[in-house]
Amino acid sequence: MWTVRTLLGIAGGGLLAAGVWLLLTGTRAGTPAAVVVWLAGAVAVHDLLLVPLVLAAGRVLRRAPARPVWRGGLVVAGCLTLVALPVLLRPGPRHPSLLPLDYPRSWLLAVSVTALVTAAVAAGAPVVRGVSARLSARSARPARSAGPRRARKERP
Repeated sequence: MWTVRTLLGIAGGGLLAAGVWLLLTGTRAGTPAAVVVWLAGAVAVHDLLLVPLVLAAGRVLRRAPARPVWRGGLVVAGCLTLVALPVLLRPGPRHPSLLPLDYPRSWLLAVSVTALVTAAVAAGAPVVRGVSARLSARSARPARSAGPRRARKERP
């Protein structure tokens, strides 16, 4: 495992170095500074917005039944929002040939379906857990025996 991690670390470092090299040599003059500002903004949004929201959701879901199901639904909804964010926050007037679909409506539909599926699975989780507990308790019982085994008498 150590060898795999080391090789992956070396490959990642090489790709990172190639990306920095291309950023510095293959772009216009102001692009590296804009990338640094964008990365600083990403760190600020993560630390000042996303982390408090995740902690608050964890606090709310602390005692919720089927907590892993709710957490999974929140992760899916968060990923959908992250992917849709560029078109949801697009600046300027809507240009039908560049963005031909109604992306806010599609995002809302996808997040709503995620919420409904999560709620349905969470509602069914205690039932599944109860059935699974009964089945495992049934299989854990010792098998019935006909009684203690008696030693056979040997015939002379």
